Amino acid sequence: MDDEYFMRRALKLASLGTPSPNPYVGAILVKDGEIIGRGYHEKAGMPHAEIEALKSCENPAGATLYVTLEPCSHHGRTPPCTDAIIKAKIKKVVYALDDPNPQVNGKQILEDAGIKVVSGVLQKEAEKLNEVFVKNMTTKLPFVVLKTAMSSDGKIATKNRAPLQITGEKSRKIVHELRGKYDAILVGVNTILADDPQLTCRTAGGRDPLRVILDSRLKTPFDAKVLKDKNVLIATTEKYDSEKMRLLSRKAKVAVFGKDHVNLKQLLKFLYAEGVCSILVEGGGKVNQNFIKAGLIDKMVTLISSKKIGVDGLDAFGGKTLEEVRKELSFMLEETLEVDGDKVIISTPKC
Repeated sequence: MDDEYFMRRALKLASLGTPSPNPYVGAILVKDGEIIGRGYHEKAGMPHAEIEALKSCENPAGATLYVTLEPCSHHGRTPPCTDAIIKAKIKKVVYALDDPNPQVNGKQILEDAGIKVVSGVLQKEAEKLNEVFVKNMTTKLPFVVLKTAMSSDGKIATKNRAPLQITGEKSRKIVHELRGKYDAILVGVNTILADDPQLTCRTAGGRDPLRVILDSRLKTPFDAKVLKDKNVLIATTEKYDSEKMRLLSRKAKVAVFGKDHVNLKQLLKFLYAEGVCSILVEGGGKVNQNFIKAGLIDKMVTLISSKKIGVDGLDAFGGKTLEEVRKELSFMLEETLEVDGDKVIISTPKC
């Protein structure tokens, strides 16, 4: 068994947590080829993976610590993990990913204490697991996922937006799981007007995300289902109607981002400052085009049905195919799943 074997075990552990806005981290302690301790970061504010692993065994002295992220060296909600590692007399630390947080200098501190450090083991796997955290730390912006459900001929609805289930039940379940995974879900006001969705997560144990509505003229109806609770942000412009602003502000937070059109970059900066680390964009064709044109997409999740809607249907990407959009964004196909006749295609930036 080599370093990669134990790191895979640590990565699997890391995925068990729900640590946002913190990273996913798993840790394994190994002595004489045997695992003697395990831990993962469960939630923000709770002990880090390294601490949980150290607590789980009686005598960690002389062991090798496998951890998916460079151990922290600064005081946050919890003390530095480097202090605990040094105190426990760990002999060697192997980690996957350098911490993108500029406050962290764990590797140097551990080496200065005489601990052997090996980095970069399964780095790409760790980057994928912590894609949201890496984006947050390096850009101070939320991670943005563009989710689109469309027919085999690239349409998202009929011309008159008549009720239509494009994808199957299992594909729709995937969508609700995604809603529970990300901090916010974003749609355009036309989706609210046409479909009157609740935009909630309907999976067991899932959390409802912040609902964000792009509404440059404040057309959101006062009785819209999405306004049944106040976990909503309506992003508008300086063209808003004062009376509508007053009434809608009773049911949701309303904020101005731009003169004629909602400035998406400004909106994302605001959301990140409010603690939103990740966003699922479920817009119509116009919203999709605006995010693509602005270069603000970090991942695409595209659900494609075997059904056809026809030439009069509404385009998912303004007349462009998925392949053309991926080329424009310099995205590559990462994964394709078959779900009861539907295809789920995940696309990510090329390295």
